[in-house]
Amino acid sequence: MFEKFYLISFYKLQTISIAMKTKLDIAKNWLPRYTGTQIDEFGDYMLLTNFNNYVEKFADRFDCDIKGVGRTMQTSTNANGLSIINFGIGSANAATIMDLLVARAPKGVLFLGKCGGLKRSTEIGNFILPTAAIRGEGTSDDYKPKQVPALPSFKLHKFVSDKIINRGLEYRTGVVYTTNRRVWEWDEEFKQHLRKLSTIAIDMETATLFIVGLVNEIPRGALLLVSDIPMIPEGVKTEESDKIVTEQFADLHLEIGIEAMTEIGDKGEAIKHFTY
Repeated sequence: MFEKFYLISFYKLQTISIAMKTKLDIAKNWLPRYTGTQIDEFGDYMLLTNFNNYVEKFADRFDCDIKGVGRTMQTSTNANGLSIINFGIGSANAATIMDLLVARAPKGVLFLGKCGGLKRSTEIGNFILPTAAIRGEGTSDDYKPKQVPALPSFKLHKFVSDKIINRGLEYRTGVVYTTNRRVWEWDEEFKQHLRKLSTIAIDMETATLFIVGLVNEIPRGALLLVSDIPMIPEGVKTEESDKIVTEQFADLHLEIGIEAMTEIGDKGEAIKHFTY
């Protein structure tokens, strides 16, 4: 009887202890645990990605360490205070990193991700700066009502746009559809739904990053690389086709992100977040 009472009391104390913790308390504990990186080791500006080879390329370029190897997320930070984080794939991971970054309160984050092009005018290798994202993934519903649009911080996007134009390149703008479905290319009914929405591309993270960034008052943006054209059978991504896209465009994708976020930091531009 004593042991049973002790266990019940212990669990009650644990429950009370957890309930008393704030979101910031949890984020401060979990961010280093997920990334193997201490909070003060992160820079003010960040690149977010799904690809560990982006982190490796970043670390090689700036001769800096990769932390978090063997953990959920890997990171690297250069001497200029720019960090890169590979947070994994999907909206749940996107929400997790944007919640954990409350512990660091970055001045700006840019997502470097791949997407599927949905328009005939969209080609493999194109860059897309989303003007908005449709919240088809469901994860963001836990943060804001469905009526709230998923939007980037447009001032951050201006820096990215300038870097693309300065290189004599073009980019697309439009609405991206974010989904939790990883395998949908066979589903004609779902593809017809996408056509009705007139979206330019599809991915699994952008809407979540935008909404959770809004909630956590983190300036955010996304530069997406079109890696496949999934609306047609011959355009569905394969291991071979993805390897070619990575070889041809990954370095440029990363370079533009580095330049844009470095310039924001050098200029000390404040990307204001207005609350109501």
